[in-house]
Amino acid sequence: MSVSTPESTPIAVNDIGSAEDFLAAVDATIKNFDDGDLVEGTIVKVDRDEVLLDIGYKTEGVIPSRELSIRHDANPDEVVNVGDTVEALVLQKEDKEGRLILSKKRAQYERAWGSIEKIKDEDGVVTGSVIEVVKGGLIVDIGLRGFLPASLVEMRRVRDLAPYIGQQIEAKIIELDKNRNNVVLSRRAFLEQTQSEVRSSFLTALQPGQVRKGTVSSIVNFGAFVDLGGVDGLVHVSELSWKHIDHPNEVVSVGQEVEVEVLDIDMDRERVS
Repeated sequence: MSVSTPESTPIAVNDIGSAEDFLAAVDATIKNFDDGDLVEGTIVKVDRDEVLLDIGYKTEGVIPSRELSIRHDANPDEVVNVGDTVEALVLQKEDKEGRLILSKKRAQYERAWGSIEKIKDEDGVVTGSVIEVVKGGLIVDIGLRGFLPASLVEMRRVRDLAPYIGQQIEAKIIELDKNRNNVVLSRRAFLEQTQSEVRSSFLTALQPGQVRKGTVSSIVNFGAFVDLGGVDGLVHVSELSWKHIDHPNEVVSVGQEVEVEVLDIDMDRERVS
């Protein structure tokens, strides 16, 4: 008979001697863990206050319920099930009962942080689920808790944030500080980038002389702006009618569908007329 240490070195019972020596050798395996180590095991019990994780040694590791998820007050039964294989980070080698105290959420945090840093360095986009409404914004699960300020949720300020709970959203990372455990996101920056790419692609495909359908989005003294599908084109008052008119609202109104001919494209200013 033999038992494996964390380094997978078999300990032969016959080489140890007494039962007390054997138990002492087994107990010593737990001492090889250090705070901050990552371990993997199987969930063997789920209680309201804690979860037991079989990591193959003398005693099961304990994950307090508060260390299960980045969601506050998460129900353990909704996070893990008996039989699940999970990774956890060692918080304390032994508590007063000699148990190994672990954290699933901090292991998840450590794994996620490297990916988040890489995405930030590459000016990439993160995708996550909105899990909480907090003062001043939203909390987004991106493997860790990302804060999305209310002013950066949409292109315009949103008053009611509750409908965003449970939604999958994409955002840019605008602030990252591991020491302060601070990750700030901007969905508005993502939307602006996306719209800019759409406008650029649209304008590249547009050619003078083309006839396009659109909707009048606004009216000013010198003409009318027509939404051509994400890009507004200006129809000068002189091009609105064959006859002379004093004001654009004599021939068009906001919301009216019209057909226009493209005369000029200004790529630098992303403007169509």
